[in-house]
Amino acid sequence: MSVDHKPHPKPVQYVQIALVLGALTAIEVALYYTEDVVGVFTDPLLIILAVGKFVIVVGWFMHLRFEDSLINKFFTGGMILALILFAIVMFERAAANFI
Repeated sequence: MSVDHKPHPKPVQYVQIALVLGALTAIEVALYYTEDVVGVFTDPLLIILAVGKFVIVVGWFMHLRFEDSLINKFFTGGMILALILFAIVMFERAAANFI
């Protein structure tokens, strides 16, 4: 019985992944400081970048892409629940600003 496994990243690939994560973080910091320029798109862009970084870290550094699909579903469910909670907080914050 043969199980096909994806090859694990080589050290060079880990450096490349770290550079991508660093670039995404730099974009997040730039968005934070240019919030007045970017306007209403700041929060959605920050959420998209955060989800992208989550996928990269969990998939590559935690080796989740090599695990069983049930484990992937648990992490995906956790991320979805966190996004729902974040959306609720953002809506509450927006509603408080209108009062």
